[in-house]
Amino acid sequence: MSIYVGNLSYEVREDDLRQVFSEYGTVKNVQLPIDRETGRVRGFGFVEMESDAQEEAAIEALDSAEWMGRSLKVNKAKPKTDRPPGGGGRRGGDGGGYSRRY
Repeated sequence: MSIYVGNLSYEVREDDLRQVFSEYGTVKNVQLPIDRETGRVRGFGFVEMESDAQEEAAIEALDSAEWMGRSLKVNKAKPKTDRPPGGGGRRGGDGGGYSRRY
């Protein structure tokens, strides 16, 4: 299991999260997804701890806690689901915005 941590400051680093969560047990892994376009942290991350009991303690203590000027959202991470390929783009319409001439 891992922990979802949302509403993070864009200045946060993996070591910052590791330090905060280590107060509740052994941190095995920290992930901070990076935005491809801006190159900065996306405002959320994932923390994996050594045991479920440690993760529960961290969730209980840190959910809604004020940290780095933000109110954290901390809960159990939901399993990643496979999304269909593609995504985005135009849907429907009259042929992609081209004017019709007859």
